[in-house]
Amino acid sequence: MSYETVRDELAKAAANVGRRESEVTLIVVSKTHPIEAILDVYDQGHRDFGENRAQELAAKAAELPDDIRWHMVGPLQRNKVRLIRDAVAFLHSMDGPKLAKAWAGAGRPSPPALLQVNIGSESQKFGVEPAEAVASFDAVQGLGVDLVGLMAIPPNVAEPDQARQYFRHLREIRDELAVNGRPGLELSMGMSNDFGIAVEEGSTMIRVGRAIFGPRLG
Repeated sequence: MSYETVRDELAKAAANVGRRESEVTLIVVSKTHPIEAILDVYDQGHRDFGENRAQELAAKAAELPDDIRWHMVGPLQRNKVRLIRDAVAFLHSMDGPKLAKAWAGAGRPSPPALLQVNIGSESQKFGVEPAEAVASFDAVQGLGVDLVGLMAIPPNVAEPDQARQYFRHLREIRDELAVNGRPGLELSMGMSNDFGIAVEEGSTMIRVGRAIFGPRLG
């Protein structure tokens, strides 16, 4: 694919379910790719970029234009919080109270975050269990974190449509939170293989790298 093709596919997926393309933020994930590749997309008018690693995000943010909105989409260790806290617009991988305390503990407002839900209950993945998501959301928010939504990475599946059940489950958790007084939350779900399905299931943020830049460079 390419940046233009991803935007076209996003628009088609949104139209399939009566949504507008503008309802979904495309986060271009530039992990391992050079500054020049990011600037090529930036020059096409895009401003939302994501990274999986704190060190790489901090280094790129220091070199690239200040109007980029950086999204930390990978796991974040507590000792790396200081590297990126002032550089990011959103943290997508808030995974519990320990990280919440570090994120909110600098004595000034922290950037908004999304609670990561281990939607497939996989032992190798980060995030809270789906059954604990509502209670965890309230607990993390109670520690001073501005939680604005939910994020999930579904299990690897043979066909993109097989991820639909996981996206739907995350949306149902979002809907439960809305009933309990947390309306309007973001849903960060969908990547290169399945972002169209995620948009059809209500995603408001998709994280796409390989479909734009090609395979990772290391």
